[in-house]
Amino acid sequence: MRATVVRAAEGERVDAAGVAHLFKLTGGRLGLERFDVPPLTVGAGPHVHGSHDEYFYVLGGTLTVTTDDGEVELSTGDLAAAPRGALHGYRNASPDTPATALCLYTPPGYEQYFRDVHAAAADGAEVTPALLAELRSRYDTESR
Repeated sequence: MRATVVRAAEGERVDAAGVAHLFKLTGGRLGLERFDVPPLTVGAGPHVHGSHDEYFYVLGGTLTVTTDDGEVELSTGDLAAAPRGALHGYRNASPDTPATALCLYTPPGYEQYFRDVHAAAADGAEVTPALLAELRSRYDTESR
């Protein structure tokens, strides 16, 4: 194994359903991305993963996270953990301020879902909740 360095501007950029993703790590034991959610944008509706855990760490703005207990607003420095089987989703409810966060996946691989969404949109598909649910199902994820 060798150490990996990923510079600030490096990574794979994928735009999916209005959210800009910058995948910094996509292999090994975890995946790590930085994502930007524009104002009044749903990043992900409520869903549950069966095969990976996700962690959200807010870098700027406010991210509204859906949980089994309802919605929670996360501000800069706040973290939400969504282990396998935990209901979660996120959106930016602010009318004027973008939200920026890191997302860590363990194990990695779910980033392919965002590539699939991007590819479907690039091929002219309308990005509907039904399309997103179908694409999610490929990665042991169920929309709720």
